[in-house]
Amino acid sequence: GTASAAARTASAASAPVAAPSRGRIAPGSHRWVARPSAAPVVPAQTPRRPVPQLRPTDHFAELLLGVLSGRRPVHSMLRHTVGRAYDDLAHLAERGPLRTRGTSPVVRDIGYFEPRPGALEVFARIGAGDRLRAMAFRLERGRDLRWRCTAVEVGGPRRTRADDD
Repeated sequence: GTASAAARTASAASAPVAAPSRGRIAPGSHRWVARPSAAPVVPAQTPRRPVPQLRPTDHFAELLLGVLSGRRPVHSMLRHTVGRAYDDLAHLAERGPLRTRGTSPVVRDIGYFEPRPGALEVFARIGAGDRLRAMAFRLERGRDLRWRCTAVEVGGPRRTRADDD
């Protein structure tokens, strides 16, 4: 018995001594998971997710709401509109159809219809307190792949236009 115990002690003494291993708690559990000490501890990097981009419907609804509520100047929409949309928007902004006292208006809901590729007909429900208003606009994608507003209406019939303006 003592000879075999002495042999075990001698072989254990001659074996290299490993450094204490570092460990971690396994995700989702309370269990300790040991790591081998030879491997360097490298913090796990979380994969970077792309920053979510607003859909063009959401982006334009916010831009138009800003103008029609008086929070943004009309000229801020110059590069975002084409055709008569800017004139219609300027006329609507003069009336301030989405200006409110007290609660600021917000976009509550957005829906759209795609009549053809590269064109979206959009509606938005605008809420301020207990009051809801409707806003409709059309977006078209240009050759440069940028979306632009080509028509805008707020809660009611279109204004009549002379053919020559």
